[in-house]
Amino acid sequence: MRLRALLDTDSLGLRLLGGADELDRTVRGVMTTDLRDPSRYLSGGELVLTGLAWRRDPADSEAFVRLLTGSGVAALAAGEAELGDIPDDLITACARHRLPLFAVHESVAFAMITEHVVRQVSGERAGDLAAVVDRHRRMMTSGPGGGGPDVVLDLLGSDLDLRAWVLSPAGRLIAGSKVSGPAPAPDLCAALAAEHLTAARTGRRGPHRVAVGGTTYSLFPVRGSSRTAAQGGGSHDVRETLLSDWLLAVEADAGDWPAERLDLLQGVTQLIAVERDRRDAARTVRRRLAQEVLELVQTGAAPAEIAARLRVAAPVLLPGLGAAPHWQVVVGRVDWAGGEIEGGPVAQALLEEILVDPLLTGPEHSDRIAVARTGDEAIALVPLPAVSSEHDGSEAGILAEELLSAVRDPLSAGLDDDGRLTLGVSAAVHTAEGLRGALEEARHARRVAAARPGRVCAAGHQELASHVLLLPFVPDDVRRAFTARLLDPLRDYDRRHRAELIPTLEAFLECDGSWTRCATRLHLHVNTLRYRVGRIEQLTGRDLSRLEDKLDFFLALRMS
Repeated sequence: MRLRALLDTDSLGLRLLGGADELDRTVRGVMTTDLRDPSRYLSGGELVLTGLAWRRDPADSEAFVRLLTGSGVAALAAGEAELGDIPDDLITACARHRLPLFAVHESVAFAMITEHVVRQVSGERAGDLAAVVDRHRRMMTSGPGGGGPDVVLDLLGSDLDLRAWVLSPAGRLIAGSKVSGPAPAPDLCAALAAEHLTAARTGRRGPHRVAVGGTTYSLFPVRGSSRTAAQGGGSHDVRETLLSDWLLAVEADAGDWPAERLDLLQGVTQLIAVERDRRDAARTVRRRLAQEVLELVQTGAAPAEIAARLRVAAPVLLPGLGAAPHWQVVVGRVDWAGGEIEGGPVAQALLEEILVDPLLTGPEHSDRIAVARTGDEAIALVPLPAVSSEHDGSEAGILAEELLSAVRDPLSAGLDDDGRLTLGVSAAVHTAEGLRGALEEARHARRVAAARPGRVCAAGHQELASHVLLLPFVPDDVRRAFTARLLDPLRDYDRRHRAELIPTLEAFLECDGSWTRCATRLHLHVNTLRYRVGRIEQLTGRDLSRLEDKLDFFLALRMS
């Protein structure tokens, strides 16, 4: 509020003694004091109320006023209750330092002035913040011309002096304020994402206040309305969206904020969520393309049909690309303890976030990834620009360990002690015929990763045996003979007894022979699982404790 507004409020009983040309100063607060030196309690912009108890002789006025102006106060209001008329030495000192001076009538309590100023300042501040939110909303809802989350964060920096960034759950910088200095280092982004995921797993409501490198940050979850609606809008297990939600990181301690500012930042997260929902809607086309290619590959469609579909996908994923690109396949899976939470949607969203160089900013880079989903698996189709003729593409594209180096720590925090993310990465291929082999390669690599310890693991094509590459090209008669010899006895037994030996075998191999994990997944007692495995061994003459027999069963299931 302005000083002029105070003077125009008759009920406050203020009389101007000096500083008529300074009445457009803004009042940001109010303080009542009779201390000789109140400067340690002043932050600037206050209306200081005093009963003049600090004044013992005329010289005290100069020192008192000099301290006030040095602290940046807006004005001084002196009460007439004790001394009657305001001393001339105080009026002279205020004039010398250009500090507006008011006299407060003896019938007016300082508490009345304080209440009025606080009410007015709070109301105006709330109005200012609401205006900022309205500006944000107009920019975010005006279509592509609105500028996206970067514009919102620029406004936070310019209007509220807040440094803020939007981060992915893996710690990738999606948007940041250009008016608040350089972007945060990747290590800081990863640390903030890890802190956010750790705090979110506790179920506490945001913002989460954390200290990283001696600086306090406030972390606000950004939850897309489309995902909230998909979960029924009400309460749901935090793990269902934890690894797919963005976060807003603000370099400030929200614990010191008034309710109006907290409301503003919550409103900003909702506006950023609009952008997230818009991007999710745009991803629908890419997901559909990936799903169509995956179905063609898995059903054994003709290479020409797959190639035609890839030609459709290439310009969508890499606009302006002249030559047909190479392709890479990445398979991801998220498993939660107990198996009651579906991991496929989370894995799909994660792949869309992490299959991007963490040094690249902005959402558009992840718009080049098409991710399909089948069951608990997410399968990413990653286009790569065509490599030069002297290379076969085997060293191009995504490498498993490089993929994990920037995301392992934050994602491990989100998975905590009851979840796992496993990834498999294929080599680059440049033909439709090679895509089926790439899919099998990536799936097998993921199984290799699943056999390793750790919450987040990946394996690449370099770690695989050559037989995985050959599986798609085994002649059909050889496939049928091999799978019939191993699996037909089990299928026949399942038809007669509904014993579910085939699903049990698949789960046992997927769990790498772990009795406990397999029993948990199948919701069986371990003794029941041992009985089923024993029946499988009896019907086939094989021993599932032997690596060779496990490999034969695995190959038979993959080729069936």
